[in-house]
Amino acid sequence: MSGIAQVLRQIARDRSALVGLVLVMIVVLAAILAPVISTHPEAVWDMNPVNRLKPPGGEWVMGTDRMGADIYSRVVYGARITLLIALVAVGASLLIGVPIGLWAGWSELWIGEALMRVSDIFLAVPQIVLAIAIAQTLGPSIQNVILALSITYWPWFARLVYAEVRALKHETFIEAAIALGVPQWRIVLQHVLPNVASPIIVRTSIGMGFTILTAASLGFLGLGAPPPAPEWGRMISESREFLPEAWWYALAPGLAIFIVVMGFNLLGDGLRDILDPRLRRSHDR
Repeated sequence: MSGIAQVLRQIARDRSALVGLVLVMIVVLAAILAPVISTHPEAVWDMNPVNRLKPPGGEWVMGTDRMGADIYSRVVYGARITLLIALVAVGASLLIGVPIGLWAGWSELWIGEALMRVSDIFLAVPQIVLAIAIAQTLGPSIQNVILALSITYWPWFARLVYAEVRALKHETFIEAAIALGVPQWRIVLQHVLPNVASPIIVRTSIGMGFTILTAASLGFLGLGAPPPAPEWGRMISESREFLPEAWWYALAPGLAIFIVVMGFNLLGDGLRDILDPRLRRSHDR
C-alpha cells in the first residue's frame, strides 16, 4: 500500500499523468454511474422516431440519433461496453502473454523459442488487420471482439516479458540465488516477476487505450457489438450518412473515444517515467 501511495504522489506531481488519471476516472465513473447520470436511460435502447435527429439543447444534451435515442445516454452506457471489452481483452492477454514470456525467457528449451517465433508471426501482421479477419470469421458480438483482441494482443506482453527476463538472468542477484540452490520456480516468482512488473503495468495502461481504439474500429466496420447496443464505433459509423447536418451524431462518441484513449496514453507515459528507474535517473540528471 505504501508503494501505491508513493506512485500516486508521483502521479500528482506529473501534470500529464495526472490529467490522464483524471480522464480515465471520469470515464470509469461515468460507466459505473450510468443509470444515475444518464438523462434518458429508457431511450438508450428504445426507438422513438418522433425525436429523430434532434440537435443538442433543452431536453437532449447531445441531441438524438437516427432512431430518436438520446445520444448522451447512449454514450454514457457505451462506456460500460468499451471498458468491459478493454479490461477483459487486456486481462486475457496478460494471462496468456506474461506466463509465456516468463517461461520462454527463463527456459532454454526449444519450446520456449518456438512460442516466441509464433509471437513474432503475430507481431509481423498489423493487429487491426488480424483482428478484423478473426472478428469477420466469428461474427459480430462483444464476445467475439474480446476474443479477437485477446488473440492479437498477447504477443506484445510475451515479447516484452521475454526481453526483460533474458536481461535479468545475468544480473548478480539472480546468479547468486542460483548458486545458493534456490529452486528456479521461486527465483522466477520472487525475484524475476517483481522486477518485470513495472514494464507490464506500463504496457497494460497503454494497451488499454490501444485496445479501446481497435475495438471502436471493429465497431465502426460493423464487427463489434450488434445493435441496438450503444457501442461508440458503431454510433460513428451510423452517423456518416447524416453528416455534416447532424454533426452532433458523430461528435459525441468520437469525443468519448478521444478522451478515454488520451487518458490511458497520458497515464501510461507518466507511469513509464515513474516506474522505469533508467528514465527516472536520466530525469534526475
